[in-house]
Amino acid sequence: MPLQPHHDGSARYVPEQEPALGDTVDVFVRVPAGADVREVHVRTTGDGEPGFTEAVVDRVDGDEVWWRAPVEVRNPVSNYRFLLTGRHGYRWLTAAGLVDHDVPDHGDFKLVSHAAPPAWARDAVIYQIFPDRFARSAAADTRPLPDWAIPCDWDTPVIGRGPETPYQFYGGDLDGITERLDHLDRLGVNTVYLTPVFPARSNHRYDASDFDTVDPLLGGDAALARLADAVHARGWRLLGDITSNHTGDAHRWFTAAVSDVRAPERELYYFDELTGDYESWKGVKSLPKLNWGSAELRRRFATAPDSVLRRWLREPYALDGWRVDVANMTGRRGADAYTHEVAALLRTVVAQTRADGLLMAEHGHDHTGDLDRDGWHGTMNYVGFTDPLWSWLRHGDHPLPNFLGTPGGVRRRDAGAVLATMNAFRSLVSWRAYTHSWQLLGSHDSARIRTVVGDAARQEVAAGLLATLPGIPMIFAGDELGLTGDMGEASRTPMPWHRPESWDQATFAAYRALVALRRNEPALRHGGLRWVHHDPDTLVFLRESPDATVLVLARRAAGSPVRVAGLPAGENVYGGAPALRPDAEGVVTLPGDGPTFQVWRAR
Repeated sequence: MPLQPHHDGSARYVPEQEPALGDTVDVFVRVPAGADVREVHVRTTGDGEPGFTEAVVDRVDGDEVWWRAPVEVRNPVSNYRFLLTGRHGYRWLTAAGLVDHDVPDHGDFKLVSHAAPPAWARDAVIYQIFPDRFARSAAADTRPLPDWAIPCDWDTPVIGRGPETPYQFYGGDLDGITERLDHLDRLGVNTVYLTPVFPARSNHRYDASDFDTVDPLLGGDAALARLADAVHARGWRLLGDITSNHTGDAHRWFTAAVSDVRAPERELYYFDELTGDYESWKGVKSLPKLNWGSAELRRRFATAPDSVLRRWLREPYALDGWRVDVANMTGRRGADAYTHEVAALLRTVVAQTRADGLLMAEHGHDHTGDLDRDGWHGTMNYVGFTDPLWSWLRHGDHPLPNFLGTPGGVRRRDAGAVLATMNAFRSLVSWRAYTHSWQLLGSHDSARIRTVVGDAARQEVAAGLLATLPGIPMIFAGDELGLTGDMGEASRTPMPWHRPESWDQATFAAYRALVALRRNEPALRHGGLRWVHHDPDTLVFLRESPDATVLVLARRAAGSPVRVAGLPAGENVYGGAPALRPDAEGVVTLPGDGPTFQVWRAR
């Protein structure tokens, strides 16, 4: 896989990272000196009409030629691509890759002039907590059990399937989380994401009965304020979880709507005027669907001074943003198509309430049509990261379901297919949206990564890619201890604080070291991405910033050493492999052992 002409949206290729509408910015394309490229043009489609501008050679750096061309930010999202002309014809360079045939515009590079996501997000490492299963404070023992709950002690096995699943109640609370923040500090994370904390009739609380209070079973409003104070005192961020697609059927809006057909709350939902039946999430009647065609819903949820969205972003809670549950279905029902309006509305309200607030969408499948529209800052990137990584690293023949995946579960694929999948989804959004999306190895809705990969060695490879590929890494609480679970509900495993002997200390040490590596290497947070080699068992890539270059090797199994030309010399900073030294032909040899994860910093 020889080095190819390359461009991405990082600062080395697009120095102006936050262009305004009407600006003209320089973009750069990097061409190996021996490539068949004599001319370079940039093609834009301002106002929908194609135009070409000739690029000029900006500099020659060693064996590489850097071409420069101006691009006008004519539209809020401005597409561009490169035409590379040589002795043997021309090729296109788009975000989808280098091709020798004409391709549609949707894979072009993109400049975005919408307001940028908060600056802190690119440096975040997210730690996801499912409150019922994380930690109990002493006060949890004094609270009466709800009538729906099946009481469980901390060692009761989690029921992964069946009608009792949402009712197992372990009693974790917010003060319990506050008491365990030192663990997060040792791990090195800096952002806490809580799944819902509102009152509900389930352990997951996505069926909220109220958006205006914190569940008393979690300690109430005061406990959230205490947790927020403790998190912010460490210089960290705290994110909440809100359901914009539905409420629970015990929510006061819904109970008012079903009790009186003339109630103002009736328009907040979808009711059949003839039968009185109502729309719900995927037919689950306890989750009635919200109707975003309602101005009153928009007011209550978002725009009013005391709206749901605003209340928790203000003191004394001062949440730093929201993860929006079922964002992909929000505002979509038959002919109704309010999704992009709602996303833009919520983003506006978040920014008005706190300028550095983050708005992240849950999207379990193709998210590419919902980003770059002045709405969600990014997505939970299951389809462009989690799923392909699972398919490369999974072990055994035990059936393993995807989260919103295909029948038959996770298939085993080689690195070429994994890379093609990642690139396909990455190419359809801007670099900004891609790097501000959450990359995750699993969540409370999926199998745990240890169950997927089978052992600590492959989990280290997975965690290494989480820490070194672009995007915001998200760790599901307990993954760093090697906890297991073969599907979403079964993965909601209580943290074994009282059984430290059960912790996989080597896995915790690997996660801790990888988080520190990401924190210490700016190129891993802000650099570009250039793939330099793959074979069925191997992925090799560079993360490059204007000031530093990092080389990453991930192998799922042992094989022959990999020889790659054009790579820099470098010192190993993770994994313990020898330093890289190009030979007389400029070729470096990467180790062939595996599974292994290795990182070098270029000299």
